[in-house]
This record gives sequence, C-alpha cells and structure tokens, in this order.
Amino acid sequence: MVKPKILAFAGSTRIDSFNKKLVKIAAIGARDVGVDVTMIDLRDFAMPLYDGDLEQRDGLPQNTRNLKDLMKSHQGFLISSPEYNSSITGVLKNTIDWTSSQSKDEEPLACFKGKVAGIMSASPGGLGGLRGLVHVRSILENIGVIVIPEQIAIAKAHEVFDTDGALKDKKQEEQVQKIGANVSKLLIKLTA
Repeated sequence: MVKPKILAFAGSTRIDSFNKKLVKIAAIGARDVGVDVTMIDLRDFAMPLYDGDLEQRDGLPQNTRNLKDLMKSHQGFLISSPEYNSSITGVLKNTIDWTSSQSKDEEPLACFKGKVAGIMSASPGGLGGLRGLVHVRSILENIGVIVIPEQIAIAKAHEVFDTDGALKDKKQEEQVQKIGANVSKLLIKLTA
C-alpha cells in the first residue's frame, strides 16, 4: 500500500495570512491519521496572470511546471481560501487555471482528477469566508476533485488565533483538524 500524500496550502500570499494558519491546523489532523503532508506557500510559485497567448508562445511558466509536478505526486489537498468580494481569491483561481492546463503526454486535468480535498476559510467578516467556499467547491468539483462534505468557515479571524497560530476556541480547532483527518481517512480507504 502506498502511503497517501496531501498537499496543503492557502489561497493567499500574505505573510501573516489567517488562512495559512488555518490550513496548518488542518494539516495536524491529517498527519495524526498517518499520511504525509507537504505544506507549501503559493508565494513560492508566483505565476503571471493566465494568458492563453502567453502559454501558446512560451509554454507553461517554470513555477507552473514545478507546482504541477508537486500536485501530481500528491493524492489529496487541504486548501484554505480567504473570501475576496464574496468569491475565490485571484491567486488561487490563477493557480488553478495554470495548473489545469494540459501538458504534452499528460491526461487532461492530471493535477486534479480523482484527488480528494478538504476546504476551509478564515475571514474577518461575520460569515468567515463561507460565500467564497461555495465557489472553491464548485470549481474543484467541476475539474474532477472529490471535495469532502465537511468544511469550516471561521468568522472574525483577526480575533480567533493565539500568538502561536492556534485557534483559541478548542472546539473550532478540533473541527479544523477533523477536516484534515477526514481527507486522510478517505485517501487511506481509496489507496488500500
């Protein structure tokens, strides 16, 4: 049996992002079940805005190729996405647009089809990014990702984390860890 691997990241490049803190908590839950988790920062994979003419002329940017290789080597995702204007962030959408582009000798949507994902959000607003998660789920499911039903949106994110990046409300922290654990458990069943 191959030990499943999960790629965890936030749909934000802000250094002190609430969503980077949140996805790290979910990763703890995933690791506790026994899968390998790779944490990445999309800031390390900067890409130009998706442009079909640019892709046709120059091919995929190096950072896109690097990220695609990483995504293909993992069976699952933990994604924490802030909500920008009631929707998905530009950086996350751009990342999906580039990495969903088919390379030569590659199946369509090779980075996404059949992968399992858990999604979450943290936002200073009262809904915690819930409206944006609707879009994230829709996009991922449309490109072949199995998104688990459980999700969490943490409201008033500027008040809920302690200085170590943990959630002050331990019940919320358990719910976030459970998302990571549930993705891991499903991956273990699928790879058994």
